[in-house]
Amino acid sequence: MKTEFKRIIHLDMDAFYPGVEVLDNPQLKGEPVIVGGARERGVVSSASYEARKFGVHSAQPIATAMRLCPQGTFLPVRMSRYKEISQRIFEIFHRFTPLVEPLSIDEAFLDVTDSIRLFGKPEEIARKIKKIVKEETGLTVSAGVASLKFVAKIASDLNKPDGLTIVPPEKVREFLEPLPIEKLGGVGESTRKTLALIGVRTIGDLSRLPPEVLEAKFGKPGIQLHLLSMGIDERDVVPDQKVKSIGREETYPKDIIKIDVIKKELLSLATRVARRLRRKGYAGKVLTLKVKYHNFVQITRSITLKEATDDGKEIFRNCCSLLKKTEAGERAVRLLGISLSTLEIPGENRQQYLFDEGVVFQTSEKVNRALDTIQEKFGEDAIVPGTLLKK
Repeated sequence: MKTEFKRIIHLDMDAFYPGVEVLDNPQLKGEPVIVGGARERGVVSSASYEARKFGVHSAQPIATAMRLCPQGTFLPVRMSRYKEISQRIFEIFHRFTPLVEPLSIDEAFLDVTDSIRLFGKPEEIARKIKKIVKEETGLTVSAGVASLKFVAKIASDLNKPDGLTIVPPEKVREFLEPLPIEKLGGVGESTRKTLALIGVRTIGDLSRLPPEVLEAKFGKPGIQLHLLSMGIDERDVVPDQKVKSIGREETYPKDIIKIDVIKKELLSLATRVARRLRRKGYAGKVLTLKVKYHNFVQITRSITLKEATDDGKEIFRNCCSLLKKTEAGERAVRLLGISLSTLEIPGENRQQYLFDEGVVFQTSEKVNRALDTIQEKFGEDAIVPGTLLKK
């Protein structure tokens, strides 16, 4: 049975990283847990609700978090473990609908419009999912149920943790009216201040503003904001979105100035990015190098390769060429990053070679497969380029 409105659920795990840490170490239950990077230069990835009471939040420098919450338990990010739990959670989501749009490792939209006949009303489906996630993983998830994506997302955040907020289709405008303007996606601090100058503080205020005023101030994004404030969002839930790029970056505890050390770090990054490409079954044609200097100025340099690659040595060689177009070695560097985009499946568009070049490619491919097999069995550091042994 078709319904006039879509039925969308936004599901957001509650303090996911700390939750997994407590799951694995129950002695941490009730304690302020902060997951993030190195103490010197790292940032908070996620904080438990106990830690948030002290003012700790994601993207905050670890040093600040330690000052605010010295009694907290500070733990490193264990991404492989979080991904393992995430896969189990998303498998639960897929039991109720194939229309699952991941937003991150711990967050997703579900379109359950056509699932009502099988599983009941949308709010009943949300309650069932919350119950199963709790029973099968020990973790809690907050849910927002609405007819529009952005409304469901706002709703899921209102009663955390372990919350469930339902916004009936006919009450969307009533629900949005009193909410602060920053609840709308795309309204950052700068936009909020600009809107405050013209008396706009709530979503209701924004909806009453002539759209041409918003367009004059913000361009097309202003029109989009006005549509959202009016409860208009025609976006569908899009499952299995194609990966657009694969990369890795690293912020260093101390600034790097020596060019040979920078190249060593690039080799390490290139090796890891190549392995990630092969694991996901892609090769990339556009290579981008990111460099952030000691004063936080960030630049990128890109090159389009003749052939898409998933080979670490090829990635590293081209990164060294791009490095010459930066001031690395002259200015201290705090962050390096490598990413590949314009992804394709290896071999699909590869030129056929008659002589030695094709043999070289085949040999390289076999070596990479052998390296991947060893690392899958014994870990990423089981076999690395000799240059990195002292790293």
